[in-house]
Amino acid sequence: MAILIDQTSRVLVQGITGREGQARTKLMKEYGTNVAAGVTPGKGGQEVHGVPVFNTVREAWEKSGPFDVSAVFVPAHLVKDGALEALEAGVKLLVLVPDRVPIWDVLEIARLAREKEARFVGPNTLGVLSPGKAVCGMIGGTAERAREWFQAGPVGVSSRSGGMTSALAYYMSREGVGQSTIVHVGGDAVVGLSHPEIMELFEKDPETRAVAMFGEIGTSQEERVADLIEQKRFTKPLIAFIGGKAAKTGTRFSHAGAIVEGTRGSYETKVKRLREAGAHVVDSIFDIPGLARRILGAKKEKTSVDIRWKTALTDVKPNKISVRGYAVDALMGEATFAQAIYLLFKGEFPSPEVGKLIDAILVSSIDHGASPPSVLTARTAASTGSELNAAVAAGVLAISRWHGGAVEEGMRLFLEAARRMESKSLGEQAAAEEILQELKRSGGKASGFGHRLHTRDPRTARLFSLAEELGLAGRHVRIARAVEAGLERSTGKALPINVDGAIAALLCDLGFPPELGNAFFIIARVPGLVAHVHEEKTRMKPMRKIHPENFEYDGPGKREV
Repeated sequence: MAILIDQTSRVLVQGITGREGQARTKLMKEYGTNVAAGVTPGKGGQEVHGVPVFNTVREAWEKSGPFDVSAVFVPAHLVKDGALEALEAGVKLLVLVPDRVPIWDVLEIARLAREKEARFVGPNTLGVLSPGKAVCGMIGGTAERAREWFQAGPVGVSSRSGGMTSALAYYMSREGVGQSTIVHVGGDAVVGLSHPEIMELFEKDPETRAVAMFGEIGTSQEERVADLIEQKRFTKPLIAFIGGKAAKTGTRFSHAGAIVEGTRGSYETKVKRLREAGAHVVDSIFDIPGLARRILGAKKEKTSVDIRWKTALTDVKPNKISVRGYAVDALMGEATFAQAIYLLFKGEFPSPEVGKLIDAILVSSIDHGASPPSVLTARTAASTGSELNAAVAAGVLAISRWHGGAVEEGMRLFLEAARRMESKSLGEQAAAEEILQELKRSGGKASGFGHRLHTRDPRTARLFSLAEELGLAGRHVRIARAVEAGLERSTGKALPINVDGAIAALLCDLGFPPELGNAFFIIARVPGLVAHVHEEKTRMKPMRKIHPENFEYDGPGKREV
């Protein structure tokens, strides 16, 4: 068995079309959670990873059937409305993931939950995971990692720290001690199901034989667990670690709820009360797996965590190569290089429209003459006699923040503007102006705008027009144009979107993370670097002085595509 969630639980995702909602829905579905429906007002009729989206919880309930759990992935200021809507509809368990939810909102959620005989985990929680059964929230990050890190077994986990929730369960799994259910109760001062309530649930679970608890200074959760033990309402072995031993009175330790005022909630009082009640209090979380094994009388077993690591990219066996499940020889002649890149990065094939746009993005940055730093570096290395791979590598290493790095920084700028639009209900122009004002005050720069050579980058115009033709120009392209307009108003001169800014906006609209932004520039530029290195080696004298601008083009004249 498990507590709170298992494979039979029907889960609703509120905020399913947002970035977090989409990512966590993928995690939950791939792990095996029964995600039955999602809700985002105004987005009804869509699908996210095969999950139908409705405008309201009531509509989802009526059309998809009742839900046992709702995972809430909406901005903090909207959590109360979403939680109350779910409770009114009849959902009996909420997992409130966002942090910084106003405390008065949490109290109002708690009031209605009591009236409806419902419960909630969080806010500020990673959620709940029952190994091998289901996950609700974001524990593990990906389904593959969650399956690798957490193993089913007899020890329940209750933790006030998100990071330590995963770490504690991982180290137990590595030592052969599996978990019944892993619960992150949340790091705020006021939460729904706290340690004592979780202990009572584990007490009733016949398959949970012991519990590991990560506690912290602040609040009285751990002292109330000691009360339960003394009252015989929790009778199973409890292994506890309390964080914040060195924290001073009045100083917050990690989380909003981890603060000591006077003697209330101090490290010393928690440890003393737990030990008096008969709990096993350890000085290091690394002591927990071994102690749990001794308490349960179990032998240490080698697990896959000890000896294996995993990759979801490519599987190679004798006479067989597959990328993301597709045989390479079957892809050859059927998939373009851009489609194969998308497959590697995203795990699925792009639509024909997206594939065409990715191709255009790569072509746009394939080369920009002999003067960019990466080309000069590669040519200089080639001129000294370096091998092709070394010279090209030297050029790639010259790609950094000021050369080629604007794609990632531009993506972060546009994503931040989109986040503010959602959290503050701003329009594109207002969000852009707010960020530009902050950049001005800090002396920062809007990456992806202006160019040392082009007053109107022809690559930008073509990428945007192609994206419009393909129906792929979305919110982030509009944000980029709003930033462009804001820059012209604030500086009095045109700073048009350059090719890096255009690529950044389009990659955001295609759902790529900013960490992969510069990857597209690097992939695109490598063929250009190879061509320059080859030309340097075959056409020029070794060890020559390479001037960055004193050269002329003598290749073919204008040709039509």
